[in-house]
Amino acid sequence: MPNQTVTMRNFTYLSLVCLCLGLPLTVLHAQEASGEPKMITSVEGVTEYELDNGLTVLLFPDQSVPTTTVNVTYKVGSRHEAYGETGMAHLLEHLVFKGTPDHPNIPQELTEHGARPNGTTWYDRTNYFETFSASDENLEWALDMEADRMVNSFIAADDLESEMTVVRNEYESGENDPTGVLMERVLSTAYLWHNYGKSTIGSKADLENVPIERLQGFYKKYYQPDNAVLVVAGKFDPERTLELVEEKFGSIPRPDRELYETYTREPVQDGERFVELKRVGDVQVVQAAYHLPAGPHPDYPALAVLVNTLVDEPGGILYKALVENGDASSMWGFAPALAEPGFALFNANVLKENDLAAVETALKNTLDSLAQNPPTEEQVKRAKDGILKNFELNQRDANRVGLLMSAYIAQGDWRLGYIYRDRVEQVTVADVVRVAEKYFKPENRTIGRFYPVEKPERSEIPEVNDLNAMTEGYTGREAIAEGEEFDPSYDNIDSRTVTGTLGENDNIEYMLLPKETRGNSVNAQLVFRFGNLAVQEGRSEAGDKVGQMLMMGSEKYSRQEIQDKLDELKARVNAYGSDGVLVFSIEAENERLPEVIDLIGEVARHPAFPQVEFDKMVKEELASIDEQRSDPQSIVFQEMQRRTNDYPEGHPYYVPTFDERQEQLKRLTVEEVKTFYEEVFGGGNTTFAASGDLDVEAVKEALTRNFGDWSSPVPFERIPRSYAAVDPEMVKIETPDKANAWFVATQTLPINDAHPDYPALVLGNYMLGGGFLNSRLATRIRQQDGLSYGVGSQFSASSIDDRSVFLSYAIYNPENREALEKAFREEIDKVRTEGFTQEELAAAKSGWKQNAAVSRAQDDSMAGQLEDNAYLDRTMQWDKELEEKMMSLTPEQVNAAVSKYIDVDKMVLLRAGDFAKTESVKKP
Repeated sequence: MPNQTVTMRNFTYLSLVCLCLGLPLTVLHAQEASGEPKMITSVEGVTEYELDNGLTVLLFPDQSVPTTTVNVTYKVGSRHEAYGETGMAHLLEHLVFKGTPDHPNIPQELTEHGARPNGTTWYDRTNYFETFSASDENLEWALDMEADRMVNSFIAADDLESEMTVVRNEYESGENDPTGVLMERVLSTAYLWHNYGKSTIGSKADLENVPIERLQGFYKKYYQPDNAVLVVAGKFDPERTLELVEEKFGSIPRPDRELYETYTREPVQDGERFVELKRVGDVQVVQAAYHLPAGPHPDYPALAVLVNTLVDEPGGILYKALVENGDASSMWGFAPALAEPGFALFNANVLKENDLAAVETALKNTLDSLAQNPPTEEQVKRAKDGILKNFELNQRDANRVGLLMSAYIAQGDWRLGYIYRDRVEQVTVADVVRVAEKYFKPENRTIGRFYPVEKPERSEIPEVNDLNAMTEGYTGREAIAEGEEFDPSYDNIDSRTVTGTLGENDNIEYMLLPKETRGNSVNAQLVFRFGNLAVQEGRSEAGDKVGQMLMMGSEKYSRQEIQDKLDELKARVNAYGSDGVLVFSIEAENERLPEVIDLIGEVARHPAFPQVEFDKMVKEELASIDEQRSDPQSIVFQEMQRRTNDYPEGHPYYVPTFDERQEQLKRLTVEEVKTFYEEVFGGGNTTFAASGDLDVEAVKEALTRNFGDWSSPVPFERIPRSYAAVDPEMVKIETPDKANAWFVATQTLPINDAHPDYPALVLGNYMLGGGFLNSRLATRIRQQDGLSYGVGSQFSASSIDDRSVFLSYAIYNPENREALEKAFREEIDKVRTEGFTQEELAAAKSGWKQNAAVSRAQDDSMAGQLEDNAYLDRTMQWDKELEEKMMSLTPEQVNAAVSKYIDVDKMVLLRAGDFAKTESVKKP
């Protein structure tokens, strides 16, 4: 969310994002609509209406995108749960996907319409959304479905029985992460009474024992029009959409019940609190939490800026105090904007051999001395620029804005997002110092410590007294200019794409798709390919670190100055890659793109490779490897890669063990990285692709100016990745004290994406483990048997080598290992022997085709697609022909291909979890 300060790694525990299913109650039949929607206000392109039944409707039209997003936010979350109901809001989110009498199979409908859906639950709200190709049919379907499940979801006992185990598996997945568990312990210690101290996933006991009647009562109480906000964003006709909204939602009666405001408040904390956690793990952790005002409170923007000045990397005050001196391997912190008084939380990871107490002392001393050592003007400006940049970037995407409004709706009013932006602009250093003194007191702090297997003052937390006075009459600013109505068809993309080569030796190949976009935004990819087997053998670690270090400093700019320059340009740039490929992913504005290319030219051609940044990078990666050693997911995927990549040690494609990776890192020097750069890296084989609002000639000039005369020390020669069949094997790896297990089954196939069987295998995998909860594997393992929260399959094929990989995955409780593996094998065997039906194939074709159209409509996806095309010497006609082949497939052709290639007996089956614990308690 744009007004949430977050800088962290591997933090998913309280994201509390949930996909799910649905449930039955009394069906409400249509009544005559009682009036036209009433317009309430309009701010920066978003217009608010209200129906007679109390439903709030927000319309945000943007004809420049070919997609539409429908989002319904219910003003209910874990904050509203009573005793014995923890996790109910989230569990209900799952059950609402189970269907209604008129929409009995919502996952199938979502897949058939090519939608990209989800549901999420947090403290103050629950929301459901789906993004789909813009059409009258899709919009009417989405509104009809959302209106129907608002009051007619099944909420059935049978669905609860199977879905409870799925949600419990999600809970168990969170239990694998000591950092997330420690955060739950810290917050539950900081909050004595308020539900912000309880995680949204809930108590395991409540999940396992909640009666269906309580869920049904919760649903009927909160899932009503007067407690919901409907957002429609993207491409649609506002007048027609309002008519549809009135038709679909207007007939739902306003409920008789009244909702009371939650009134529990925390007493002022009267002393520092402490909590310790001891579990199996490999990295120590210390956390600190403080009580803060709610998001709408005037102090919150200054607090958000303060937190950014503390945790920003690499210039943050806490980052410098904890990480740069070598005591901590990494740190992060955040302060979510909530409807009621919330919190800030800071986290530092510490290697086993380092002193956790020393890091805790440094953490507390830094926070306690903010009044004496406040952030500088430069640091405050940098934090504000970062927050405002992210707000502006998010405002360019109507679909993204529609979803992010849930955060502000949850706080009390959707306009709070714009008010938050206005307030951030006014924050001064004095404001930051004032809130630091007011809230960052030791007596207002809770400390948490994780050990792998240790004169009273008050901070009064003020209330928001008059939210209506704050928002009344607020009109915001002029709406961002809209882009064009773009046709994402294959032929239109090809006809508008500008291609060619640049440079003294035609070393730059480009594909540019110019079009008018909202906010003049553009996405791009700049890719360098370099080296060959002879020069890369035995040097993979050095080669990978070249790419990681380019953004850490150049001859002209320090790492911090590079970050500041990107904020000034209102751009995002990420660098990543390995094995002779380096990618710069870019998001910027039209007029700033050439300057962004200039900045990349500086860091790519004149890197500094600073020793201090190298040392921090190595230390952080060593700590990350330590964390992975006991994590089932990391273990199982490393073992999968080692078994599907048969290369000798030293080869660039060799997959090292955890020990080998750490030894390589400890031996590596920054001089070796510099030498690799000088001897191997260069611009002799460069591709650039962009999609969005761009000046073609200015971009070409920038590319030529920066890379046109750049050659490579050695010619680029791609290293082939040959096919080798895996040795079938059953592998079981013990990971003690981990509540969630991972299952992966994989095999390699001797085909590429030009093979005649490729289209059939793509569709076959889509039906087997793709789609949205209605694939064969998801239907059996998640929805029917309730064994896994996350289950599916993937199929990917090389465009050059005759090699592809099929894999299936699932997370589950270790005690369900045998049941899960039995279900997996039965479903694969059933597909091989009985095949897919004509109805399944027709639905898969429709869903896959619409999903592909949505991808072509998104500039970030198209930038990557065009870059691939430039390298592979393809156009969109290749994709068009693939689609035509897929649409012409018969069930017999798909079934033949799946039966020919996908075979459990030819797979490696890997499992990682605490199986010994569950097997030791089995009854004889």
